[in-house]
Amino acid sequence: MTGGVLDVVIPTTPEEAVAAFGEGDGITVLAGGTIVMPQITYGRLKPDRVLMLGRSGLDKITREGGTVTIGAAVPVSALEELDEPLATASRHVGADREIRAQATVGGNLCSGPGAETPRGDLQAPLIVLGARVRSTGKGGERTDSVEDFLAGGAAGRLVLDVAYDEVDRKTAYHAVWRPHTHHYSILAVAATKTGDELRIAATGAGPYGVRLTSVEQSGSPEDALKDVDPQDDALASAWYRSTVLPKLVARALDELA
Repeated sequence: MTGGVLDVVIPTTPEEAVAAFGEGDGITVLAGGTIVMPQITYGRLKPDRVLMLGRSGLDKITREGGTVTIGAAVPVSALEELDEPLATASRHVGADREIRAQATVGGNLCSGPGAETPRGDLQAPLIVLGARVRSTGKGGERTDSVEDFLAGGAAGRLVLDVAYDEVDRKTAYHAVWRPHTHHYSILAVAATKTGDELRIAATGAGPYGVRLTSVEQSGSPEDALKDVDPQDDALASAWYRSTVLPKLVARALDELA
């Protein structure tokens, strides 16, 4: 905020949003606001320029040519009737209807780790669906797999949409949640099997969703620990996550068998 004046930009089309974001320098993106607004309220974030996506037209879901495309500003609640395991994961984000109606797909993907708790519940389901993220920023528009987008860092990128292919697949989703009205997932595992291809990923086992490629190759639940480095936080210890993760993976594999 410069001189006490906050510059707020409200685009009304995706093209206007892309133009306003530019290369992302000095701009804070506000979609649902469930993460950004608390950061501003508590003084952890002091933006000079805010790009509000509520009217940008990035809130559409389409099914066309065998592909499902989800706009970045689509609320999490709108995903609850989509394909598994994304639907089940969406129904448990925040464990609160108001949060799910406000939080967005793009915000969830770009959330990064919380100061005291993991975030990004949708990341593992999107990874196993083979979803692609279309974003813009420095270097212009590009499309990445979700795992590459997360590993490369979402900072400086404006998510436009996420897309995955409609195919016949088996799915599984298992998680550990806190028994509280407003909760975060302690740990979650999502898996899909399409023909002979197994895809499995976890959230809560690291700063962002991670594809468990070692398990995909070996089929052994214990190999999940080769791909993650669990940490202590306000919800659970690294020891607890390391102990529980292989058990969740085993349940997912059993369900796909």
